[in-house]
Amino acid sequence: MSDDTTTRPVALVAGASRGLGLLLATEFARRGYDLALCSRNQASLDEAAAQLAAEVPGTRVLAQPCDVADQDAVSAFVERMWKEFGAIDAAVHVAGIIQVGPWQATTHQHFEQAIDVMLWGPINLALAVLPKMVERGSGRFGVVTSIGGKVSPPRLLPYNVAKFGAVGLVEGLSAELAGTGVTATTLVPGLMRTGSHTQATFYGDPAKQYAWFGPSASLPLLSMDAERATRKMVDGVVRGRPVVHISPLAQIGSRVHGLAPSLTVRAMGLASRLLPTGDDPEVVPGTVAKERLSSPLVDRLTALGDRAARKNNEV
Repeated sequence: MSDDTTTRPVALVAGASRGLGLLLATEFARRGYDLALCSRNQASLDEAAAQLAAEVPGTRVLAQPCDVADQDAVSAFVERMWKEFGAIDAAVHVAGIIQVGPWQATTHQHFEQAIDVMLWGPINLALAVLPKMVERGSGRFGVVTSIGGKVSPPRLLPYNVAKFGAVGLVEGLSAELAGTGVTATTLVPGLMRTGSHTQATFYGDPAKQYAWFGPSASLPLLSMDAERATRKMVDGVVRGRPVVHISPLAQIGSRVHGLAPSLTVRAMGLASRLLPTGDDPEVVPGTVAKERLSSPLVDRLTALGDRAARKNNEV
């Protein structure tokens, strides 16, 4: 529990303005936490804060724009929140970007963008928040990684590289923090119905890439209900578990890769041969790729994901 300023525990969520981050913030609020929130966009952050106030009345919400790739900005954000609240009990990094396309059209910039947000972001947050938690003798730190940080599926290469790094970071921190009263939790989800396909970017024939990714992130057999996933994530962080596989597919994928890595890589190769290729470097958002595809069938297959997008501030 926090001391001094408030008797309520405080959760910091980095990347909280939409999608999974907004859902995580909502779940913490439902459990009685006050909230310190950040994202890069002030307008979407204001919308998220208003939505949280309406859904969980009585929750104190402090929100500040912050680019997680900027170490100084993250440090200033954490310092301000720690002073405002008295202490931070839990900090979760969820900010992320999804870039979908074949390696032939992938550029250095794609890798740079992914690593800045999904690897440097968790590093910057850890360096800012963990020393204060260790000094206090208690705290919970979590990072939303991905099954893409355990197994590298095709058409998501920059994403996978960043997520593999994040997994190594948090698992290493979990060992380093043993005995301090502070824990680090690696959260490993598979695909979830958050509406992320609308915010993902596509290249190397964007319409064809959207045609497989959009349904994959929307259909029940392939993607997990995001609210159920969020409850499991918050449970894992609060309990201080080292690693939490959020969906059965994520757990199975991690185990199979651990037992038979060569077989898993070959399976990914077969999957790659079935997916569209292309060398067009143009990058477009999911909404544009959807318009270019103009497929009533794909629109029906992404209906649940589109509904989640509207609910989770993704559009």
